[in-house]
Amino acid sequence: MAPQKPGPADGIQELTADLSGSPYYSHDMGPVPRAQRHWGLKDIAVLWISMSACIPTYMLASGLIAEGMNWWQAVLTIFLGNVIVLVPMVLNAHAGTKYGIPFPVYCRASFGILGANIPALLRALVACGWFGIQTWIGGEAIYMIMKEFFPSWGELAPLSLIDINAAQLGCFLFFWLINMLVIYKGIESIRILLNIKAPLLIALGLVLLAWAYHAAGGFGDMLSRPSQFAPGQPKEGKFWGYFIVALTANVSFWATLALNIPDFSRYARSQRDQVWGQVIGLPTTMGLYSFIGVAVTSAAFVIYKDLPADKQASLWNPTFLLAQFQNPVVLIVAMIALCIATLATNIAANVVSPANDFAHLWPRRISFRIGGFITGLIGILIQPWRLLENAAVYIDKWLVGYSLLLGAVGGVLIADYIVIRRTHLDQAGLYKKDGPYWYSGGFNPAAIVALVSGIAFTLPGFLAHLGFLAVRGDASAPPELPAIPAFFAHVYNYAWFASFGVAFVVYVAWMSLAAKPTTRR
Repeated sequence: MAPQKPGPADGIQELTADLSGSPYYSHDMGPVPRAQRHWGLKDIAVLWISMSACIPTYMLASGLIAEGMNWWQAVLTIFLGNVIVLVPMVLNAHAGTKYGIPFPVYCRASFGILGANIPALLRALVACGWFGIQTWIGGEAIYMIMKEFFPSWGELAPLSLIDINAAQLGCFLFFWLINMLVIYKGIESIRILLNIKAPLLIALGLVLLAWAYHAAGGFGDMLSRPSQFAPGQPKEGKFWGYFIVALTANVSFWATLALNIPDFSRYARSQRDQVWGQVIGLPTTMGLYSFIGVAVTSAAFVIYKDLPADKQASLWNPTFLLAQFQNPVVLIVAMIALCIATLATNIAANVVSPANDFAHLWPRRISFRIGGFITGLIGILIQPWRLLENAAVYIDKWLVGYSLLLGAVGGVLIADYIVIRRTHLDQAGLYKKDGPYWYSGGFNPAAIVALVSGIAFTLPGFLAHLGFLAVRGDASAPPELPAIPAFFAHVYNYAWFASFGVAFVVYVAWMSLAAKPTTRR
């Protein structure tokens, strides 16, 4: 098939072919027409301000403090990580804006029309995990409010197998139902919700910061708290090892959206809007909100220094911190604001992508709404409260762990779209079995091999981190476990970078040796 002719001067492509007869086309999966592009620079910036100013961002920052960093080390690590992830974010967003296509359709060019289901499902499963986490946070906030009226709720015994009590489970499911209602209302309701939420959580964070300043007697104690990696401190000499883990975690924090950003950029009016909206909205908000997180958490250690050690370890969680407030009015207002803000972030960041990804499996039968409901069900089954057990689980295992999957996917996508195809795709061909992206059996072997190579390179270290493998030379490891070289344990600390790099190189090498794609110019 001949490549599609260039579009107008701004590069935005309009679909002119009739694809209604294709089984790989549906209204939800089709390109967004120019007339329906309502997202300008402000909307893209607000999208990122709204998604970045969220409780997981706060918990990421405060988690770095809990693990030993001082305030400026934590803020700098977070800012640097988001500057790095901004690069693949903008590059992948380019395809969404130029062709109006969602993330799963974007994957068809590199993985094949059927093979695109593989990266789509990997991204969807991670999003389901995040959906569960955010839903748990919102439900926990409702639980804290209700305990003011029903104190006996806090004394209920945990249910067997799930380790939370019936009241916590009920609040979690209630907040889950609210999320499902917003999904039913559709994509435009999400944009409206984000515009409401953006200033709300910024205001809540600044109020918390002001309270911390007042209660701790100024910023002195907060910002002079030493790093535990400094000389004479418990973790002396271990900073750089932890810094790499923390930087990888911060890159992987938004490595999810770095893949499926076409789901949003397809509604952008121009490339300028999507690029500058992201540059303005992402690193700046992450830097500001991370400072709020580290400052308030540092202050909390001073303010609540008399708490038992096990409770002090939970001060990194803002829901737990807010629960320490004695004034019921303050507690209720703060928790309601937290619920609204969490709802907006959850729908935008953790539902749009998996809803599209599940819809891609069967475009004729699974709509955006049904895909969203599938996401919600999986979000319950993963028991998200276990992922927030402590800062080490949240950062070292969850964030760094899934980055080895998404890094490999990102390496293939950017290698294909930027290096191999030079941003040129056959828009109509993305939906046709007889088009240029129907590889043998519907799968591109180059993409599959590159993906597996990137994951395989980092997987042994991940399994060792979970305790399924031992690291050679580690005397504390159980002798019955198979041992891997220490090299792989170090590779895991660079999980996103390593899997991205390996997948990128393997894909470019394979495709360069094979026949050139018909859409390359």
